[in-house]
Amino acid sequence: MIRIRTARFKSMLARGGVIGLLAGASLALTACDSGRRDDWRPKAAPASTQADASEAGYIAPPNVKQAVQGPAGLMLKGEGAPDGSVRLGAPTGEALVGQIDALGQWSLTVPRSDRVRLYGLSMTRGGRTVQAEGYVMVTPEGEVALLRAGSGAWRLASGSSSPTILAVDVDPEGGAVISGMATPGAGLGVRVDRTPRAVGQAAEDGRFSLSLSETLGIGAHDIQVSGEGGEQRIRIVVSPAASLVDGPVRAQRVDTGWRVDWMTPGGGVQTTLIIQASGS
Repeated sequence: MIRIRTARFKSMLARGGVIGLLAGASLALTACDSGRRDDWRPKAAPASTQADASEAGYIAPPNVKQAVQGPAGLMLKGEGAPDGSVRLGAPTGEALVGQIDALGQWSLTVPRSDRVRLYGLSMTRGGRTVQAEGYVMVTPEGEVALLRAGSGAWRLASGSSSPTILAVDVDPEGGAVISGMATPGAGLGVRVDRTPRAVGQAAEDGRFSLSLSETLGIGAHDIQVSGEGGEQRIRIVVSPAASLVDGPVRAQRVDTGWRVDWMTPGGGVQTTLIIQASGS
């Protein structure tokens, strides 16, 4: 995955504290005045001695690889350390817990809901707890994304032979990142209101995350991503995020899909626009 941050995002994160975006970074949502519980993430394991850490070695964090709709809800499937336990914890206090099998595979079923939900993903093995990067977001339609503070959302999506915009992330100052899928290794360019604003390249898995060279002002904007195989153009509306008074996340339907305002670990509010096929 490509992690490209705008200067605006960096400034926001600097004010909120250093946030690890690499695998294994700690997840934390500030407790809300509404009284929602803040124990949705597992308690940290006791600090190991240097010798213990060396002997135990590095443990990669768990990840989500697939989502399958089922009669009971959306089944998330992923990978983790063999014979460990995996946990999806919500800020409301609910938690889904399961076991990772000997092959390192796990699955948990998220119950159906008419609202967008966020979960912290973690894994425990041998007394050590490892947090996954970002927050796992699930929409009522079964769309799954990894929301990443100061960076573009990582959507769970199949490959694409032409540029496909999957998400737009905007910080409070207008710094923005355009994310999606394209032909692996393809060169890409982004235009905002017909003006070039970013160039880059899709990764080996086809994912791209491109930071805009200038901020997005309040109002409507045409976003166009062009490259090998064609182009895609969407129209989005940028507006300030209101304070999160009823919890760490607020989601509403918009013409392009979903707008999700969510609290970053540093205490700021980031807006992620989830672009659905019907809105492209």
